Amino acid sequence: MPLPPLEVRRATGYGSAMAVLLNHIIIWCSDQQRSAAFLTDMLGLPPAMPFHHFLVVELANQVSIDFMEKSGPVSRQHYAFLLGEGEFDALLARIRQRRIDHWADPARTMAGSINNHDGGRGVYWEDPDGHLLEAITRPYGRG
Repeated sequence: MPLPPLEVRRATGYGSAMAVLLNHIIIWCSDQQRSAAFLTDMLGLPPAMPFHHFLVVELANQVSIDFMEKSGPVSRQHYAFLLGEGEFDALLARIRQRRIDHWADPARTMAGSINNHDGGRGVYWEDPDGHLLEAITRPYGRG
């Protein structure tokens, strides 16, 4: 009997005693209202909802991004999002319309362009605290 597709095995924990799925991440920020609004606006998502001291952005795969405000410097991180073609087009239009700096690569050497890795499209841009955000239309390594 053939194995289920890799995505199904990964999502369900096929062959494991227990599935392991990502539930949420915390993004540290200097202003959680500004950061959450920026992300939801750029990605075309519903507004963040408060939960205790977090502002929570729900993603389609049931993973949440929990924004937590802190004083002092915020360590920059990288967050990548998998988008459909239409969502990517809308994001790229917002980036260009708002003249947001963007790059085809994480080293930020290919300004103003996108990449076409693995037969998809990808772009990098920064959020208000300098976190490097990435949108791709096809997971890397599956081209």
